[in-house]
Amino acid sequence: MTRELIVSWRGDHRELVLLLANCLLPHDAYTAAAAAETLAALAPVAEPAREALAAYVTAQRTTHGPAAWAHPHPLLRRAHQEAVMALARLGDVRAVPSLLTALDDDVDAWRAEQVAGHLRAVADELVPRLSRRLVDIDLARQRSATSAGAAVHALAELGDPAAVDAITAFAGAAVRHERWNTAASAVDALASFGTAAAPALGVVRPLADAADVNVRAAATAALWALERDPADVVPRLEKLIDSERNHATIDVLGRIGPPARAVLPRLRAMSRDGHEWTRVHAAAALWDIAGETEADLVLPALLAAWERNDATSNLVLTCLNRMGSAAAPALPRIRAELALPRRSGRYANLADDEELQRMCRDVLAREAGVSNDPSKSVDTR
Repeated sequence: MTRELIVSWRGDHRELVLLLANCLLPHDAYTAAAAAETLAALAPVAEPAREALAAYVTAQRTTHGPAAWAHPHPLLRRAHQEAVMALARLGDVRAVPSLLTALDDDVDAWRAEQVAGHLRAVADELVPRLSRRLVDIDLARQRSATSAGAAVHALAELGDPAAVDAITAFAGAAVRHERWNTAASAVDALASFGTAAAPALGVVRPLADAADVNVRAAATAALWALERDPADVVPRLEKLIDSERNHATIDVLGRIGPPARAVLPRLRAMSRDGHEWTRVHAAAALWDIAGETEADLVLPALLAAWERNDATSNLVLTCLNRMGSAAAPALPRIRAELALPRRSGRYANLADDEELQRMCRDVLAREAGVSNDPSKSVDTR
């Protein structure tokens, strides 16, 4: 019930989080597991429970040794794993010893993979292990192909270029086994490394002409990230703009900025599209490519989409935050958003709503003159 309340309603939940932390009882594994699982789900607001989670995890390892993660008693095992995952989601390195046990001994390693990406501070320990696991995956087996996503995602989140070779090899294997969705995910991960993933161009470039549209779109986006050649990439993206990956394609055009001016007429038309998600992505790209010259089209498109579907709010605020003073007409809508007692944001998800509130406050603070530093804006593209 506490979880549902915090997930559904905005406010200062510190006292409730601390009460949950008090349920991490060393001699009541059932209650401890339930409390830890709840705290893991509440990670964006679970900071007050950090020390209690760390104390519980440390005590369990002291009592049961490294085997706490794989304890034969199912309740003790679950309680320890849930607490470790909650701690990891807070980016706390005190979760690392148990995660390394999971990865090294291959005991419920899939759970460790789900949270490893939150621990960039120890990427040097996690990346080699995750890379080995990725390279060892047998893509001839459907289940292996499906479960590989967590490792790929974790490596991308950790952001260590040492993972590039493993992800590149994995992408190539996915292509050979015609696992197209898996290949597209691996190429997306490579793109997240930017030019540091340039050694992967030998695998990525041919995929920009692949028959599968998802792979082709992912590879085209990766070409921009890896070598930044608009003359090559913009015409490719223009051909993809009507594909099922069109939102991601439009976002890449926005990241390219002014060198993508050739697509402005198409983006203007899409910003008037009946589908609100398309309008938001197109309007944001218009702003990033042409700036204030398109403000009269961009701002109404963003606000209309937000009014029609508040799930677009995070994307809308991300763009408004980049627009600076040009976003001033949106301030009443932003204030109204912050006044809502219930969670909003993308699908009313807790993390998305917390991010939405943060961006709203950032726009209002800058407009009030608290900060005129554009680097303080939140860009979550």
